Amino acid sequence: MVHDSSDNPDDRARKPPQPAASDAPPERLAAPDVDPAAAGGDDEDDALLPDILEESGAVGEGPLAIGHEAIERAVRLAPTSPGVYRMLNASADVLYVGKAKNVKKRLSSYARQSAPLPARILRMIAATVTVEIVSTTTETEALLLEANLIKQLRPRFNVQLRDDKSFPYILITGDHWAPQILKHRGAQTRPGRYFGPFASAGAVNRTITALQRAFLIRSCTDSFFESRTRPCLLHQIRRCAGPCTREIDFGGYSTLVREASDFLSGKSHAVKQELAGEMEKASNELEFERAALYRDRLAALSAIQSQQGINPRTVEEADVFAIHQEGGFSCVEVFFFRTGQNWGNRAYFPRAEKSFTPEEVLGSFLAQFYDDKPPPKNILLSHEIEESELLANALSIKAGHKVEVTAPKRGEKKELVAHALTNAREALGRKLADTATQSRLLEAMAATLSLPHMPKRIEVYDNSHIQGTNAVGAMIVAGPDGFVKNQYRKFNIKSEGITPGDDFAMMREVLERRFKRLINPPEDAATKAKDDDFPQWPDLVIIDGGRGQLNAVREIFANLGLTQVSLMSVAKGPDRDAGRETLFMPEREAIKLEPRDPVLYFIQRLRDEAHRFVIGSHRKLRKKDIREAGLQEIPGIGPSRKRALLHHFGTLKEIERASIADLGKVPGVSAESARRIFEYFHPQPG
Repeated sequence: MVHDSSDNPDDRARKPPQPAASDAPPERLAAPDVDPAAAGGDDEDDALLPDILEESGAVGEGPLAIGHEAIERAVRLAPTSPGVYRMLNASADVLYVGKAKNVKKRLSSYARQSAPLPARILRMIAATVTVEIVSTTTETEALLLEANLIKQLRPRFNVQLRDDKSFPYILITGDHWAPQILKHRGAQTRPGRYFGPFASAGAVNRTITALQRAFLIRSCTDSFFESRTRPCLLHQIRRCAGPCTREIDFGGYSTLVREASDFLSGKSHAVKQELAGEMEKASNELEFERAALYRDRLAALSAIQSQQGINPRTVEEADVFAIHQEGGFSCVEVFFFRTGQNWGNRAYFPRAEKSFTPEEVLGSFLAQFYDDKPPPKNILLSHEIEESELLANALSIKAGHKVEVTAPKRGEKKELVAHALTNAREALGRKLADTATQSRLLEAMAATLSLPHMPKRIEVYDNSHIQGTNAVGAMIVAGPDGFVKNQYRKFNIKSEGITPGDDFAMMREVLERRFKRLINPPEDAATKAKDDDFPQWPDLVIIDGGRGQLNAVREIFANLGLTQVSLMSVAKGPDRDAGRETLFMPEREAIKLEPRDPVLYFIQRLRDEAHRFVIGSHRKLRKKDIREAGLQEIPGIGPSRKRALLHHFGTLKEIERASIADLGKVPGVSAESARRIFEYFHPQPG
């Protein structure tokens, strides 16, 4: 989808009606002294494979009569108009969110004790003690509100869209005479043209790199652009036309921007024909260097299209959804087609009980998927869903243009759906295989370390600092589905009495802050913990270090009264060689595994991931301090050299990227000063 941000775009989602204050969903738990952090990369990983909800015993069941009585009370007060209802248990946990054109009639169907209902519905009724209702003007509003509440409350008996990150776009800015091309997420408030959505940040990055080669549009920030006195490296390697130093005039650069916009808008054939004509013209005039430039640009455009794979001939704008179920799990594969081009695909693994049919999962998934995303003109499905017309009407109102929801039976649209279905089948197969492999590793680890059971949650802790400054601790989490990156946490060390470089004291602060919140959770945390798919308490804690670190952590655990958590430390081998680590556990002899033991490889991966995450967190803190303190913090760098460095490189970021040789070329910066500057930006963390 392409639009100009200055046009008050129609594709922004309107917010559905919100419940009254008394009906408002609880806010998500926020930890004031624990900072959630991203995994460190822009590319989205596949969503975790959710736990299977068993057909019985998943929720504590009470007598069905109690549930029926609660629903009957609600029926007597329910309106006959459209609305959304929520079923709650004795702990006020939301079990199910549903919508209806006639709320009274829908609730009556649950209240009839003689009605044959699936086991899932009977368990839900048995656990229900109260029903809350929100009336809406239309059934369309009810559909939108239902999707919004499911995403917020995550009811156990609904299909849940678990992984719901925003999608990236390509933005060609419109607030500068020399437009910039960049990746964009979030609210589309900056003037310019937005192209997307793309399935992943990686797809955007690859496309932008190829577009730079093809159209030579700048990617630098406006501040960097304004500070240049000579072209940067991107101009030298023919990825930028160099408008900052007027290597190209305004008219020539505007032509490049127009060509890039045309290409992203679907006019790729016309753009390639134009470039081919210019190449032939330059060749006929014996200007072979200019002809080679056009040749390289054409090659870059071909590279973009070859990476896109399948590109439809007759479908201009559509999202394609295909669902495959196997082994009690569901996979929904989504393909994005805009301006006749394939802008990537992504697999989702929604959480749903085994009794849900593909049509039920897909219908609920779609309403949640477009809760905060602009829908395209066409939505193509692998299965017919019951409320396709209602969903189409709701999305049309939301988007401001007609949206069609269909399950095609023939032609190219059917081929696109079949292709997506093949990808869904393969993605679920890979995920099931990966999960099985991970489970085998965890079972082998439990046997090797003599753990009481296979660990479902492993937490690994590490610290990072430089001579005590910018000290930060970090926790990474792993389980049966691999690394659980949305559970990662970083801890900025706050204690003032810690001696710089005291790793034991830092680890004590991190562990106390982590486990005190588990031992004494806030009042609203208990409900959240019940609904979480992943356990809150770890089965195994791993720390980096030897017997000394292990004993220190044992003392911390003893003071906190922790006895149910297994503990292990990993000491590096001689010369820090991987494969020669020693494992320490309380009241046991040191454990040495064979260098090629899969369990040892697994433990190394856990430790290395913790190290990567904590180093990344430390560097972010350090960069923030550097920006705030300025270059004068570097020994021997005063105001004059600071000005010379900034004049030469433009920004602090470019100074940080520079090599020692490049730094030495700055007037007034000696070889020794260049070495100091480089080491300041590239220290070896302790």
